[in-house]
Amino acid sequence: MSQTNSNSDAQLTVPERAFSAAAAAFISAVIVNPLDVAKTRLQAQAAGVPYHEVYHRMPSFQTNTMLHNSIKCTTTPLPYKGTLDVLYKVIRQEGFTRLWRGTNASLTLAMPSVGIYMPCYDIFRNFMEEYTTQNAPNLTPYVPLVAGSLARSLACISCYPVELARTRMQAFRVTQGDKPPGIWKTLLEVINPDKGTSFLQNLHRYRFWWTGLGAQLSRDVPYSAICWSTLEPIRKKIIVLVGEEPSATTILGANFSAGFVAGTLASAATCPLDVAKTRRQIEKDPERALKMTTRTTLLEIWRDGGLRGLFTGVAPRVGRAGPSVGIVVSFYEVVKYALNHRHSTSS
Repeated sequence: MSQTNSNSDAQLTVPERAFSAAAAAFISAVIVNPLDVAKTRLQAQAAGVPYHEVYHRMPSFQTNTMLHNSIKCTTTPLPYKGTLDVLYKVIRQEGFTRLWRGTNASLTLAMPSVGIYMPCYDIFRNFMEEYTTQNAPNLTPYVPLVAGSLARSLACISCYPVELARTRMQAFRVTQGDKPPGIWKTLLEVINPDKGTSFLQNLHRYRFWWTGLGAQLSRDVPYSAICWSTLEPIRKKIIVLVGEEPSATTILGANFSAGFVAGTLASAATCPLDVAKTRRQIEKDPERALKMTTRTTLLEIWRDGGLRGLFTGVAPRVGRAGPSVGIVVSFYEVVKYALNHRHSTSS
């Protein structure tokens, strides 16, 4: 956003920024969730989760015997062939509402996560732009990259356990009529606490809630860096081309267009890291989960599937990210504009 706009929204409070971001995240999460399910199913299948297995319990850290008892096998159908095939088979075999599997986790994650992410990005960007303009003008173009990376890291670390639960909830199939586990039950099954162990031993197992955090940061930090460094110049150029006093319509159009392009490019570029993140989050063996790193996971994916394996689920990921970023950024900026307008008229 231009320096003028950055200064004009300085009067907004952090709660107002958080409200704007949370509302945008709510709308985006509901709309794009089916594509998120398709992406996760394709990546889980590539990771070796058998298509024909139906999980009545999340097969987290269990022994092979327990895992075998928790799985109900049906006739073996063909595996997922692509995005549309996933959507079709989920509707036919599990029910239409399963396309929104994990939406509660998405909302639980998106609202606080984006509520932290977007306001922090604004605050970091405004501070850095003011500092670099006065002291190091040559560094100003890099401000969105640094501000986006810092804000995303903070949001990711704060809300990671819910992200882990969402991935696991979306990765596995359930039969129609069965009630799948919710967020809390999924997280409990991740740590699989033994009632016979001591409190300190159970407490130590809660570190599994952050399994794959490194992979998540490895994906989200470059994603945010690419996204914001692409988005900012595009929306500035669009606003300049319009050449009129900013209105809700021009702000909506400029931010949605810029967000759509930036989200598409960033999601395509970071798809291999997203595949690695998913594979680490659905790993069932606790010892292997703790030893896995993003580098070794990427090498494993390359060995098993080559370039195609690294870009498993790229179509639904790109199809989800472009509209999602466009919706979140444009709605966030329009709500900020409305709140600014209210402040201006009341003062």
